[in-house]
Amino acid sequence: MLNINQLNKEFESRVRLGIMSVLMVNDWVDFTEMKTLLEITDGNLASHSSALEKSNFIEIKKEFVGKKPKTSYRVTQIGRKAFEEHLAALEKLLGR
Repeated sequence: MLNINQLNKEFESRVRLGIMSVLMVNDWVDFTEMKTLLEITDGNLASHSSALEKSNFIEIKKEFVGKKPKTSYRVTQIGRKAFEEHLAALEKLLGR
């Protein structure tokens, strides 16, 4: 029997799926690179990454490099596990 309740609501957005997918295969990714890879706006990236951080799925590091601010992201262990479970549930729904 298929159970869609196994899917994680935090990953329903295509932007959040994209953020998590990028972070699953990279250590740290900076704001500009993430925005370019996903082809999204600053505000979109900021709001979705904030929501993922609130759920403890990603870590956001803000620092200054010289006099310029730099924001970087990486997936947490909790986020990695949750995303892997989400992908497994999707595969189960697809019959794989």
